[in-house]
Amino acid sequence: MKSHIRLALVVIFLLAPAADAQPTPAPSTPIALEALFREPEFRQVTLSPDGQHIAVTMPEGDRTVLIVLKIGTKKPLSRWDFGATQHIGNVYWVSNQRILFGVSEKKGSLDSRQPTPDLYASDIDGSKRIEIPNGNTYQILGRTQDDPNVLWAQRSIEQAFLFKLDTRDGRANTVASAPLEFGSFLLDHDEQVRYAIGRVKNNVLRTLQRQGDNWITLSEMELGGDDFLMPIAFDADNRRVFMMSSEKGAPRRVILKDPQTGATEVVSENPISDPTEQIMSGDERHMLAVEYQPDRYTVDVINTTHPEGRAIAGLIKAFPKHSLAFGNSSSDGRLRIFRAFNDTDPGAYYLFDLQKGTATFLLSSRPWLSPESMATSRPISFKARDGLALHGYLTTPRGAQGRLPMVVLVHGGPHGPRDSWGFDPDIQALATRGYAVLQINFRGSGGYGQAFERAGYRRWGTSMQDDLTDGVRWAVEQGLADQDRVCIYGGSYGGYAALMSSVREQGLYRCAIGYVGVYSLPMMFEKGDIPRSPSGRNFLKRVLPESEDEQKAQSPAFNIDKINIPVMLVHGAKDQRVPIEQMEFLMSQMKKSGKKPELVLVKPKEGHGFQIPENNVELYTKVLDFLDRHLAPRNATP
Repeated sequence: MKSHIRLALVVIFLLAPAADAQPTPAPSTPIALEALFREPEFRQVTLSPDGQHIAVTMPEGDRTVLIVLKIGTKKPLSRWDFGATQHIGNVYWVSNQRILFGVSEKKGSLDSRQPTPDLYASDIDGSKRIEIPNGNTYQILGRTQDDPNVLWAQRSIEQAFLFKLDTRDGRANTVASAPLEFGSFLLDHDEQVRYAIGRVKNNVLRTLQRQGDNWITLSEMELGGDDFLMPIAFDADNRRVFMMSSEKGAPRRVILKDPQTGATEVVSENPISDPTEQIMSGDERHMLAVEYQPDRYTVDVINTTHPEGRAIAGLIKAFPKHSLAFGNSSSDGRLRIFRAFNDTDPGAYYLFDLQKGTATFLLSSRPWLSPESMATSRPISFKARDGLALHGYLTTPRGAQGRLPMVVLVHGGPHGPRDSWGFDPDIQALATRGYAVLQINFRGSGGYGQAFERAGYRRWGTSMQDDLTDGVRWAVEQGLADQDRVCIYGGSYGGYAALMSSVREQGLYRCAIGYVGVYSLPMMFEKGDIPRSPSGRNFLKRVLPESEDEQKAQSPAFNIDKINIPVMLVHGAKDQRVPIEQMEFLMSQMKKSGKKPELVLVKPKEGHGFQIPENNVELYTKVLDFLDRHLAPRNATP
């Protein structure tokens, strides 16, 4: 069997990290689009409890397969493949010899993966495979202490249920329940049920604490509200509880609370961003560190007295030019997986050995790419016109000076997702060809506290657009961008924002590109997969302008008279999130006004974002040609 994994055992000592050697000047020829949009060799890497094997998910065309290999060899033990559009993920090690995983379907690059109903378990040699019907509705909490083949799991059907899942036969034995429509449980180190957290009617989030056989309410807020307490882990003493806390919509922080005395201390916080992950010790009894994304990825090590905590701090110092994302560890804490990456390096996985004090290179995501060939990205911040602090990123070609032609690249979502620092082939495709690329986490984006996200609710087409405009003006004032050579481009919500910017900001942009975009807000209540569910309909009612008149006023398709710049439209015919009817309606409205897009690209086999590498190459070939025509200097012939 041919393996697509490149495995080496190159030991890097912490005091001499070869991974952070000085960069060399960039070559004059940009990296080929085919190389940029080639699928990475792997996506997820997880370590077995004994540290002897890794499970790796690998993209292969229209699917993601799973292999397990023994560390130190290059040959997989076994392989799992569920066919076209099926993507294996959420791999969990049940024991040293058994794994559990789910399968999801994804038809577009901007789509969220839609889980298929079942869950699967198998021994790592491929034997004893079973299918667990409807198991993909379960959430796995961890291993039980009394049986290596049984896991703690939870699911919600009218109320929340906690049960033990036997991965040998798929049987589930209920242990506890809680009066929550969608809920999760927290057990202490003695496997006693102590808390439940979830949603009840009317979009209220509630935290429950177990007292005897009863549940009492510890905290409650409306969905999107300000103040909330969410228990996340027990301290080693099994008495105090780590909780996620937010006050007045500020970024969440991690606190340590004593339920008996009420004493509380803040153990980790960041003034800009919410925590993204917590890093626990191998035995799951000690919280070692908390990860954030204020600009670059940062790790706040909160337990430097623990040897694993000291090791994490040492690794961070050993890779000063990279960000580190820490994965799981062996159960004894000796071995831990981590990924080193930055804006020019797609990333590589390493295995750290606490006993030896060494980090061993395992896998490179895109080994055919040279970081020295990539454009560099830096975090930025500025104040919006109303004084709100905004953050984002500016990527520029290596060695570029002076005012550059600029592309504003708008993220989708828009509520919850955000732009992050790191390698991105879409950005590199633009920046390595001479363009500055500006990304702004406008109000409404996730990761900066609930108040910041809520500030974008019902502000589609107004304040959220103003944040983009203010970012462009900031870049011009800083001498970074040529004010006469700016275009705007985005996918999904970003496509909406690109076309609304052409409506709202006359003269600011030379062109706009809408990629699988929303162009009629009223249509969002009728077409696509969002309005098919009660939660989707409630989301639209919560975040979009309230009245239909307001929705039309903030829709590109109802403001054609104000679109006076060249437009490029891109869509996948199979898009379920934002159906192609959105683009077709915009084009029909333009036709009524005697206008038409300059360029339209539709791919019949694509969904919400292009997945096929060849289609992405064609997309960016056309995007770059479009930008080159319209961002040429004013005195040049386009």
